[in-house]
Amino acid sequence: MLQKSPMYAYIPVADLARARQFYEQKLGFKAGREEAGGVTYEFGKGTACFMYPTPNAGTSKASQAFWQVEDVEREVAELKARGVKFEDYDMPGLKTKDGIATGGGAKAAWFKDTEGNILAVVQSL
Repeated sequence: MLQKSPMYAYIPVADLARARQFYEQKLGFKAGREEAGGVTYEFGKGTACFMYPTPNAGTSKASQAFWQVEDVEREVAELKARGVKFEDYDMPGLKTKDGIATGGGAKAAWFKDTEGNILAVVQSL
C-alpha cells in the first residue's frame, strides 16, 4: 500500500533556469534526469524531488518540502554562507532566533527559493 511506498516532492517553478541556478549553485544540488520539461534531484535514503515549470509556482503559503538533517545550526550556517536567506517568524507558538525555531521535539529553519516556495531543514530532538 501507499504507506510502504516511497514518496517524492514536487517543486513548482515559474522559471526553470532561474530555479535551477538557485538549487544547483546556492543549495549545491546535482541535477539528475531531465524529463517532461523538468529535472529530478536525488537525496538521501532513495528520496527525490521533481522540479517542473508551472504558472502556479510559489502560490502555496505552506512549506513545500523539508530535509531531515542531523544539525540544523550547521546546515543553516552553511546555507547562509552560500547566500540563502532564512525566514524569521514571531507568532504564537512559533518564534525563530537566528532563523531557527525550537519546539515540538524539533528544531527547524525555513527559507524561500527564487520561485517563492517555502522549504525547510528540520532536526529531530
